[in-house]
Amino acid sequence: MLRTETITMRFGGLTAVDQASLAVRKGSITGLIGPNGAGKTTMFAVIAGFLQPTGGQVLWQGNDITRLKPHQRAQLGIARTFQIVQPFQGLNVLENITVGSYLRHPHTDDAIAKARAVAERVGLGGELEQPASNLTVAGRKRLELARALATEPKLLLLDEVLAGLNPSEIRDIIPVIRAIRDDGVTIFMIEHVMQAVMNLCEEVYVLAQGQMIAEGSPAAVCNDAGVIEAYLGKGAAARIANLGGAHA
Repeated sequence: MLRTETITMRFGGLTAVDQASLAVRKGSITGLIGPNGAGKTTMFAVIAGFLQPTGGQVLWQGNDITRLKPHQRAQLGIARTFQIVQPFQGLNVLENITVGSYLRHPHTDDAIAKARAVAERVGLGGELEQPASNLTVAGRKRLELARALATEPKLLLLDEVLAGLNPSEIRDIIPVIRAIRDDGVTIFMIEHVMQAVMNLCEEVYVLAQGQMIAEGSPAAVCNDAGVIEAYLGKGAAARIANLGGAHA
């Protein structure tokens, strides 16, 4: 469904993403992980059209969309959430979600009906009249998810949608994400919560210092020596292997 080919993104003398390629299969939940500052959110911004890459291509269902604007990509079916959640503070929950549903439903009654259905889907059905500013962190995360989902995407880009949640909140939202995929929405997610990555993702890409260093199943990636060293430092893989040998 989605491919990036040798994406490079430079900001002056800083190369945030360097020749990064990946593929997201239709109907999958695919993960993008890596240490802080690896270039993950920059990669998402390129895919969603908020940044024009210095080099490389973004391909959507085989077509080059590298130069399309974000709203044009949204029309094609690409939606994203943001790492820093910023609801429209002057609007209530229903109105926030309706902003997204207007993309496909220009008539107000239809847009509101769609927003209500999406709110129920993500667990916000009882909060519709609440000001968005009154929501908890978990509620705001669900609202961010709902607003993107209301655009009726084919591909949903989730940027750390679980960040800041406690273990029980993470446990509660994992089935919501899985159900969205089961309803036909392909999901590509950046996540640091490895519990979620292991439970949700079928394939994972690892970005470190702007470069793709690994790809594969979550279990394979977590045991990759290069990935371990990217997170824990040079020599960490060997130290862990030695500890394993000692325990054996």
